Amino acid sequence: MPVLVITGTGTEVGKTVTTAAVAAAAVAAGRSVAVLKAAQTGVRPDERGDADEVARLAGAVTTAELARYPEPLAPATAARRAGMTPVRPQDVADAAGKLAAEHDLVLVEGAGGLLVRFDEAGGTLADAAQLLRAPVLVVATAGLGTLNTTELTARELRSRGVELLGVVIGGWPDSPDLAMRCNITDLPDVAGAPLLGALPMGAGALDPADFRAAAPGWLAPRLNGTWDAEVFRGREAF
Repeated sequence: MPVLVITGTGTEVGKTVTTAAVAAAAVAAGRSVAVLKAAQTGVRPDERGDADEVARLAGAVTTAELARYPEPLAPATAARRAGMTPVRPQDVADAAGKLAAEHDLVLVEGAGGLLVRFDEAGGTLADAAQLLRAPVLVVATAGLGTLNTTELTARELRSRGVELLGVVIGGWPDSPDLAMRCNITDLPDVAGAPLLGALPMGAGALDPADFRAAAPGWLAPRLNGTWDAEVFRGREAF
């Protein structure tokens, strides 16, 4: 798995912090890691972006960003409004391929959900994953509504013949409600793929050293971690 594409079921689901956790666990396992942000929106040139946040939390990783647009919009819309060149799926695939030649693992983080448009032709992160023939990790929320968005994302990947590696819950609270507890069991069923981790709510606010030490415990062995889905389900689910 030299390239792993990381998407969310929507915005603000914990995708960047999950990317950082995957990177930190891989570095702890002795792997060289690069993180590619396909398109960054809503950030000025002098501000820190998602790739910078991953590096702050994960530590010794290579970061790259293909384009940055000032308005917090879908990349295609942000590029058009700014009069800037959009990112295309082939650009993402080419950049990831170059990084993969020099690193054990390349994490490609999208913007928002799987089908958010990058360019005027309708290119998406799903198209980039197809070009790369790379598996996709889906970051989902824990609560009510996540089953629908997760299943829609999984169906789209299957329709394209793209491997869904698994699902990670981007934020698990200290006091989960009924829907969250039930979703632990239901998410793998609707996704047709395993649950590969659950990050505690607020993980991104941890001190970087603490984040790196804890990250493997949030992720399954498939992601270089020690997290056990059955143990988690037995502790948290009804």
